Amino acid sequence: MLLKIKRVPTVVSNYQKDETVEEGGCGRNCLSKCCINGARLPLYTCKSLDKSIRENTESPVMFLESLVLGEWEDRFQRGLFRYDVTACETKVIPGKYGFIAQLNEGRHLKKRPTEFRVDKVLQPFDGNKFNFTKVGQEELLFQFEASNNDDDSELQFLPSIPLDADNSPSVVAINVSPIEYGHVLLIPRVLDCLPQRIDHKSLLLALQMAAEAANPYFRLGYNSLGAFATINHLHFQAYYLAMQFPIEKASSLKINTTNNGVKISKLLNYPVRGLLFEGGNSIKDLSDTVSDASVCLQNNNIPFNILISDSGKQIFLLPQCYAEKQALGEVSSKLLDTQVNPAVWEMSGHMVLKRKEDYEGASEEKAWRLLAEVSLSEERFKEVNTMIFEAIGLSSHEEEEEEGEELEEQSSMNGGSFIRVHCPSVKEEAVSN
Repeated sequence: MLLKIKRVPTVVSNYQKDETVEEGGCGRNCLSKCCINGARLPLYTCKSLDKSIRENTESPVMFLESLVLGEWEDRFQRGLFRYDVTACETKVIPGKYGFIAQLNEGRHLKKRPTEFRVDKVLQPFDGNKFNFTKVGQEELLFQFEASNNDDDSELQFLPSIPLDADNSPSVVAINVSPIEYGHVLLIPRVLDCLPQRIDHKSLLLALQMAAEAANPYFRLGYNSLGAFATINHLHFQAYYLAMQFPIEKASSLKINTTNNGVKISKLLNYPVRGLLFEGGNSIKDLSDTVSDASVCLQNNNIPFNILISDSGKQIFLLPQCYAEKQALGEVSSKLLDTQVNPAVWEMSGHMVLKRKEDYEGASEEKAWRLLAEVSLSEERFKEVNTMIFEAIGLSSHEEEEEEGEELEEQSSMNGGSFIRVHCPSVKEEAVSN
């Protein structure tokens, strides 16, 4: 059965409304063949991270963080964003879980309605629709790549390097409809025009960026098609928020361990059922395990979201069914009226609200009710876990330890790795809970 719902996609580029490129060049300095000749961007090459992700070295402001925020602030001063996110109200909702609420009224203004299919997680790339080759080059911040040399322990930064159309670069761009300060997009191999689906190489790049940032307040997120990705061109989102997400504080129960040491746990006492992956003998072990699990979900047409947390040390994998419920008319009108599309940030406990009445009336009960609608049922979640474990070569049954021994309070950075970073959009009241 074909399921379609009317969607209003978040605008991530100032050129998103333009869906075609005229012959002879578009005249707006994009990444397509008409404009790319002569284009230049800074290049950031991070050090080999197979070992460094396990190190707990403290440092003042890291260079990548300085680069991201410096370039983002430059675009802010140039007026490239659709609204001032630093003026958005933010607060912690009273209660046990500390859900974070933001009032972001600018995020739903001047959008164009579109048809968005929710019945297929895997869909082919369509160059006629908006994609990231159509963004203006002024929205790009820098090229990002990981060193292929295991002995390379130093980062490299070159302030101006030509974009190589024959060797598709991975780029970092602004999101012109930001949720938080420093909200950017990581677009792997942008000129290859990859559809929105996880592959091993791209997830590893996202994990390397999180590790290189070395700031637990900088997270990367991924939304699959059917889980509120709005553009079918491979990308991750990332931003800074100087407080723990509720999902990072949720308790968990270990249910399995891979041969390469990746520990898999399930979330407990959290409204969204999900898996937590951590550990492994290397960053690649962790990334490959989550990639295998994600590919399994994709191939079985199960929408999902990913949160990369704690500087790449932890990855939350969250299958969901909200868009399907929407299409089938199974979501209450009260929830639909909020216009909240629960993607990775909302599922992690950062509730981006578009109406002042919802922000002022925000409560833990309402946040829980929304996220519970997103979650798979317990029975379906067990079925999905069986698929995942078989895909990554583990026993299909959950090898749960005794709860009294293995229940862990998952303050995902409880080893003291939180270092507060200045995020102007976070009000003092939001961090004093």
